[in-house]
Amino acid sequence: MFDKESLKKLEEEKARWESTTVEKVIKKAPERYEKFYTGSNLEVERLYTPLDVQEMEYTDDLGFPGEYPFTRGIQPTMYRGRLWTMRQYAGFGTAEESNKRYKYLLSQGQTGLSVAFDLPTQIGYDSDHPLAQGEVGKVGVAIDSLQDMEILFDGIPLDKVSTSMTINAPAAILLAMYIAVAEKQGVSSDKLSGTIQNDILKEYVARGTYIFPPEPSMRLITDIFEFCSKHVPKWNTISISGYHIREAGATAVQEVAFTLANGIAYVEAAIKAGLDVDKFAPRLSFFFNAHNDLFEEVAKFRAARRLWAKIMKERFKAKDPKSMMLRFHTQTAGSTLTAQQPDNNIVRVTIQALAAVLGGTQSLHTNSRDEALALPTEDSVRIALRTQQIIAYESGVTETIDPLAGSYYVEHLTNLIEQKAMEYIKKIDELGGAPKAIEKGYIQQEIQDSAYRYQQEIESGRRIVVGVNKFQIEEEPPKNLLKVDPEVERIQKEKLSKLKATRDNLAVKNALDELSKKALSNENLMPTIITCVKTYATLGEICDTLRRVFGEYKA
Repeated sequence: MFDKESLKKLEEEKARWESTTVEKVIKKAPERYEKFYTGSNLEVERLYTPLDVQEMEYTDDLGFPGEYPFTRGIQPTMYRGRLWTMRQYAGFGTAEESNKRYKYLLSQGQTGLSVAFDLPTQIGYDSDHPLAQGEVGKVGVAIDSLQDMEILFDGIPLDKVSTSMTINAPAAILLAMYIAVAEKQGVSSDKLSGTIQNDILKEYVARGTYIFPPEPSMRLITDIFEFCSKHVPKWNTISISGYHIREAGATAVQEVAFTLANGIAYVEAAIKAGLDVDKFAPRLSFFFNAHNDLFEEVAKFRAARRLWAKIMKERFKAKDPKSMMLRFHTQTAGSTLTAQQPDNNIVRVTIQALAAVLGGTQSLHTNSRDEALALPTEDSVRIALRTQQIIAYESGVTETIDPLAGSYYVEHLTNLIEQKAMEYIKKIDELGGAPKAIEKGYIQQEIQDSAYRYQQEIESGRRIVVGVNKFQIEEEPPKNLLKVDPEVERIQKEKLSKLKATRDNLAVKNALDELSKKALSNENLMPTIITCVKTYATLGEICDTLRRVFGEYKA
């Protein structure tokens, strides 16, 4: 970017500035710390200049939006053509209650749905299972059968809205239900657009809502890849998730590294199953966290995009540029929300959402101010959605593409995060890939070490969390929090009992028997799962059938 003579002169001038101007000031007013760090403990220099990016080549390292290596964005016009999808993650209680919340959010300008499922649904149990007691409808909506799914999307045309579903171990079953609901609406599967998370590796690492051992879990994932490439071509078949890795305590570098390492494992599994990389890779998507350190987060998104493009082109020999595009959804960081002075969370979420937009996200969920205390109220959700809308329509950051490009600091951070993430990926390769690294506990230990260090920094006061370890106030107990009615569990059980008494139970048995046989073969399971769903076999019955064949994973 600069010739050698200019850089030499700049180096001399910088040394002069530090030894004269800066030293005089520091003697009178020392800096706050001896060393400064990003939120992920990358050291931050006092000043960045062209000296810090002198190895960069514009066309090779940055390029243009919509072109390899996609550092500056995956679309040629980015938000000048179309804004990101505004998705507020929502779901609680019964399907009826959640349906009302979705219609409210759509009426307020939300442009896509994002479904939260309750814990029993996430781990494949019906609401009447003993292990579901006390958890039905609490952290998301309870879905026991196609009947619940029909209610959930009642009056919402599935060919007009994009739906994201945060579901992993039973992802194939929930996708099958969605396809069946669409069919009942008269919408063919090739018209459906949306995403299922379907990322089981991060469940073993950071979240814990797994059901089956890794091998059959990976088989279900590649079955979905293959089925959707033929029948649901607009569907994102996986959302490879760094979000939960970061929530568990990972740094920004680790979030990129471990997420992309998992992505590599899914691509390898699909190729091993006989799929052509350019047939399934364009529908891979990613899910990242947005934390408080604005510049580090922007650099993280840019680094992840460039690194994934290189991996797909160089490692997997992808030819289609769409296979090299890292398309991602972002959610603001739940782990940064505080129960103390919850209105402060509005400011945190605004910074995080701005980082996601400046980093080029394709869709965004903004957390609500009261989520450290309970499920969000309608007022809180509306403020969170309005935060996105104000950024989109009033801030000016959407008018030009990748506006922080060329900042010496941001470009340096982008390079540094890419380099350090690649070092982690090489280490994971040496261990035999992400599944082996998970099996050996390497990734989990790295995350735990980072989480411990972060907590130590808060407790020592080196890291300030406003309202928690500084600027505290006396507060009254929070009021008007949203609480899920305990009656939800009774209602779901009654609904389930009635369904089982009125459906064609012979058809259910035959469909489940067929699923059991197919699970023992190498055939794609999606068509059989769809058949089971259409007979109103329950989520728990389908998962139990697969449990008997595949077994259950024990950490």
